[in-house]
Amino acid sequence: MGTLFTAARITALQARIEQLVERLKPWSWLWPPIAFTAGLGSFFLVDRQQWLGAALALGLLLAWLLLLSESLIGRWLARRGHPTLPKGITAFIAQMIHQETLFFTLPFILATTVWNSGQALFALLVIGMAMWSIIDPLYYKLAGHWRSLYFIFHAQCVFLVLLVILPIMLHLTTGQSLLLALALTVVVALPSFSHFLKKRSLSRWLGFFALTLALAYTAWLGRVWVPPANLWMTSSALSPAFDTQQRVPQGSMALTPEALRTNGVYVYTAIRAPRGLSETIYHAWHHNGEPLDNVELAINGGREQGYRAWSHKQNFPQDPSGEWRVDIMTASGQRLGLIRFTVSDHSGQATIADSTIKPSGLSALNLRRFIPGKSGTHSESSEAG
Repeated sequence: MGTLFTAARITALQARIEQLVERLKPWSWLWPPIAFTAGLGSFFLVDRQQWLGAALALGLLLAWLLLLSESLIGRWLARRGHPTLPKGITAFIAQMIHQETLFFTLPFILATTVWNSGQALFALLVIGMAMWSIIDPLYYKLAGHWRSLYFIFHAQCVFLVLLVILPIMLHLTTGQSLLLALALTVVVALPSFSHFLKKRSLSRWLGFFALTLALAYTAWLGRVWVPPANLWMTSSALSPAFDTQQRVPQGSMALTPEALRTNGVYVYTAIRAPRGLSETIYHAWHHNGEPLDNVELAINGGREQGYRAWSHKQNFPQDPSGEWRVDIMTASGQRLGLIRFTVSDHSGQATIADSTIKPSGLSALNLRRFIPGKSGTHSESSEAG
């Protein structure tokens, strides 16, 4: 009697799930724009929408368990004479979660990508995955025939959502979030290579272990191509002087060798960060491609007015002529932006440091304050007022 009752309940639950999915299918085209809008709203109100990230993370965890266990659960139900959910139903549920993930995180990726760097390839990958998820024939072919790629696809979705929500929910630094996201992504991706263990032997276990280490190492090396999804440069400027009271660059000069020796040059940057985030960034100075100095700046979030930081370089090579680049980097090696300028004896070829604050990314967002660190070059920063 108990077995019959359980069977009836399982059958009724499966019927309800199938009915719900059938009702949702005609409206599934609305899901991607809704997810993108939710992501956009969370991006602009990043300190007020933490519950969305938590719900998305839970949904991805359940989807991963579903992907891992659907065949096992199906065999368990079949052995007991119970009907199983059609694969199309489970694939549809996973597709909805993948669409939610990709379109929710897309605004964060698009806004924080430095498009003239390798990060552009990562952003294009995310865009391509988002497009793939909404084209049913392609998605269901991936889910039905290319299972290893399907697990990798899902692992990338897990990586994206962790990259976005960990700094917001747990106030982890960009580097800590990246490391944890990479570690969990490797774990999620491992079922893609489970065929190595179909024939159990010591050599296969060693091969599987070596593959795991190689996958983790490759993921860590690729971190420089990953945009810091909650941290980005909003504006920058070059100037010969700086008003520390008003916190603004001042003056104008052509960047000739003589002018640099006399005044040095200020590099001003404004960085957006969510409330509660503690982060370290660097102004990394390069001359003709050769690294020279790193200026360390510690960030503490929470100010509505925003962060502003500047480094003042006064020590230059004997011949400073040539191409200069200042990379704005996180401690984990992710690029926030870069500033280029040319030093030349010919004023027509030299960059003009005119104190103009040029917007980068979404300059309409509020900025926050910076606290200075110490490095090989002289650096100054001040609280936004």
